[in-house]
Amino acid sequence: MQLDRHRGKVRRLHAACRQECVMPKLLNINTYHYRRGGSDAVYLEHSALMAAQGWDNGFFAMQHPKNLPTPWSRYFIDELEFGNAYSTLDKLKMASKVIYSFEAQRKLRALLSDFPADVAHLHCIYHHHSPSILPVLKKAGVPVVMTAHDLKVACPAYKMLNRNGVCESCRTGSVLNVIKNRCIRDSLAASAIVAAESGLHRALGTYQKHVDKLVVPSRFFGDKIVEWGFPADKVVYIPNYVDASTQVPRYEAGDYFLYFGRLALEKGVDTLIRAAGAAGVVLKIAGTGPEEAALRALVAQLGADTGARIEFLGFQSGAALHTLIQQARVVVLPSQWYENAPMSVLESFGFGKPVIGAAIGGIPELVRDGVTGWTFEPGNVQALTALLSRTAAMPAEALAEAGRAGRAMVETEFTKDRYLAAMLELYAGLGVRS
Repeated sequence: MQLDRHRGKVRRLHAACRQECVMPKLLNINTYHYRRGGSDAVYLEHSALMAAQGWDNGFFAMQHPKNLPTPWSRYFIDELEFGNAYSTLDKLKMASKVIYSFEAQRKLRALLSDFPADVAHLHCIYHHHSPSILPVLKKAGVPVVMTAHDLKVACPAYKMLNRNGVCESCRTGSVLNVIKNRCIRDSLAASAIVAAESGLHRALGTYQKHVDKLVVPSRFFGDKIVEWGFPADKVVYIPNYVDASTQVPRYEAGDYFLYFGRLALEKGVDTLIRAAGAAGVVLKIAGTGPEEAALRALVAQLGADTGARIEFLGFQSGAALHTLIQQARVVVLPSQWYENAPMSVLESFGFGKPVIGAAIGGIPELVRDGVTGWTFEPGNVQALTALLSRTAAMPAEALAEAGRAGRAMVETEFTKDRYLAAMLELYAGLGVRS
């Protein structure tokens, strides 16, 4: 009887708490409010995960026709798409916003007056909101957490890449190297704008002063960003996650190799095409991007035999993409830039597929050579050709063993529960209690 009374008291206290306790307020900040790319997916999934814990979410993004419906859009900054056609006056206005956005500051202040956030979690904010919003959050007393989806907090060119390959000239030199090397889209004008933006915020120490904690999904990114001068005590390693419970693994080896992702220069798909042609294997390419026409031309140039074995499937998503992964022999990620922690690798592991990945950036942290897959020197056609030939001839059980190792990795190291626990601990360390 006494135990029953105690349980009843506990239930009443919990009910009273639900009615009276104010749940923490999380302000999620990102350029886009729809799933445009990997960072946008993390932004949306993170907010949904926190909402499931009872947190109150607010959003600050950019106006865009594809945005998900949200009442927070009344605070969003004006659309600014660099690929669109603009008048000369509009281009000048855009350039000024990239460097320092008074509009973003004004709208953020208005949002904070209606939504006094307990913590702000930033994803991609440049070159739209601009780093100018950071002092506004700091002045409002809002702790700032930022996830480094790329290397922009260190390098003016967020990929640390230009037309000549990986570049770190600005680490010890002037940001004018951005202009000299035309690091941004191989454009003098775009590079000059970003050099001005980076020079200003480097001088002000905007990121270092106003970001309380920088979340890095790969240890490589953490080391690289600290190497460029970001305070090490502000960097926290929290890897991304996949929900393996929603993925059905298929360990049986298929008869084709698969690349899925953006068709951009830094992805090294040209290296993969040349290697696939030399190895005589079947390759399926799922994705679109600025290099698609050049890659199709490369296949044609390599000859009819190679063309018959390489298939461009266009953009794939959802169940269609999942089936492609499940039925592949091996997934290949031939990147030639400092990849962070590619979701394509984790997703492949979730479906029980080993991965061949370039040994660059954070890829080797996931593709553990000889265990969950195999690595090769980025851009090395001969090395990749040898790996494709080797895995094409490899016994099915050896491929299945690597696939099971990858699956086990995402089931233990890259889980939603581990991600959530790490984030809640991080927020608690900033004085935010759930």
